[in-house]
Amino acid sequence: MPKKKTQELKIAVIDDSEFSRKSIIEILEGEGYNIVGQAGSAEEGLALGATTGTNLFIIDVIMPERSGLEMAKVISEKSMNASIIMMSSLNMESIVIESISNGALDFLPKPFTPQDLIKAVNKIEVERNKE
Repeated sequence: MPKKKTQELKIAVIDDSEFSRKSIIEILEGEGYNIVGQAGSAEEGLALGATTGTNLFIIDVIMPERSGLEMAKVISEKSMNASIIMMSSLNMESIVIESISNGALDFLPKPFTPQDLIKAVNKIEVERNKE
């Protein structure tokens, strides 16, 4: 049985790859995290965040129509009180820098291990519990 986390992070996973979304959700649910939804586009993700009280977005950089970087910027500008972890197979310094400048607190290069993902989410949970 998964361990229940003390602070309820409400996590939304935004990635145009259904396989990636399912993998991330499976890992995090196995650790007892609360996944409030998933979306295959930035627009769906923003709508999801507005209706679920998401306080942690895990967002892929490369998506059709609107990029994850643009989505992160919107979340930050709207002050949705949400933390952001960006992920991408494009592990270029410029993308990492843009991710952070658009409000991301962490960046995971794809492919990442389950331990890398859990460590990044745990770090966000610790930071949010300090607030």
